[in-house]
Amino acid sequence: MKKSTVFLINGGAGRVLCSIPALEVFELENPDDDFVILVEYGLEFFKGHPTLYKRCFDFNHKNLFKEKIKHRSYTSPEPYQVWEYYNQQASISQAFDIAINKQGLRHVGAPYIRLTNEEHFGAAATINSIKKTAGDKKTIVFQPFGRGANMHQHTAHLDMFGKSFFIDSVVNIIEKLQTNYIVILMAENEINFNEIAHHTINPVQLTGLNLRNWFAIINSTDYFLGCDSVGQHAAYGLNKKATVVLGGTFKENVSYPEYSRFDILDFGKSNREYSPIRLCHDEEANIANETIMKLSDDQITQIVNSVNKNIG
Repeated sequence: MKKSTVFLINGGAGRVLCSIPALEVFELENPDDDFVILVEYGLEFFKGHPTLYKRCFDFNHKNLFKEKIKHRSYTSPEPYQVWEYYNQQASISQAFDIAINKQGLRHVGAPYIRLTNEEHFGAAATINSIKKTAGDKKTIVFQPFGRGANMHQHTAHLDMFGKSFFIDSVVNIIEKLQTNYIVILMAENEINFNEIAHHTINPVQLTGLNLRNWFAIINSTDYFLGCDSVGQHAAYGLNKKATVVLGGTFKENVSYPEYSRFDILDFGKSNREYSPIRLCHDEEANIANETIMKLSDDQITQIVNSVNKNIG
C-alpha cells in the first residue's frame, strides 16, 4: 500500500510563498495522497487557501509525529538543489515543482495569497490615514533589504549575497521619489534617517506589522519597489506593478522576468557569480557579490525613471 506524504517546507518567507504553486499541482495530480505540509516558518502564508491550509501544521503542533508523520513518507523538497535552478533554467517556484512533482521544467502559477476582510480594511485605513498627513499622492512600498541584511554603522552592507541596497542608495532613492510620491518603507526595524541623510527625507515607517499586514499594505498601494526578497513575491501573487532591482542573484531564479507588470533592473548581470546556497559554501562568490548593490548615480536614476514610467 502506497504511503501518503509529509512535505517539510522550510527557509525564509519567499521560499514558503514560492512552494505553494507546486503543492497545488501535487494535490491536483495526486488525488489519493492524503498529504500534509509541515511549515517551520510562515504557516500564516497558507492562511485562506481553499485546500492547502487544512493540510498545514506548525512544526511544534501537538502529537505531530504520532498523528501526522509516523504513517506517511517524509520528504523535504529543496529547490536550491535542483539542477535547473542552479543553472538558471528554473525559478524557485519551478524548482519546487521539479523537486515535488518530478515532471521536469514547466510553467507554474503565481503564489496564492488570500487576504482577509480585516487585513484589507486595515491596510486601506492605514493608507487613508497616511494620506491625510502626507498629502494625496500615489503610494509606493519600498523594500530595500533582503533577509539577512544587517545595519552596521548606517551602511546596511552586511548582506553577503548582494541582495540588499546600501543605505546611501536608499537615502538617494527616497529623496528623489518623495517629491511626487509617498514612500512607505518596508523594513524590519525603524531607521533613524536624521543620523544618516544629509538632506531631509521622510519615508513613512510603519511598526508592529507582520508580513501578512505588509502584503495587505502592498495590495492597497499603487506600486512596489524592492530587491530580491519576499515583497516582490507578494507583489506578483497580488498582481501588483513593481520595479525589482537585482544584484547578486539571477532574475531567472528569484523573480519573474516574463511578467509584464514587473520591470526588472538587473544590475549584477555582468559581474556576479552564482552563490551555491544549500549546496556548498563558496566564499569567492560571496566576496564577488557583496558590493554589487552599491549603486551608481546612473543606476539610481534608472530606478526612479522606472517607477515614474510604470506607476501609471
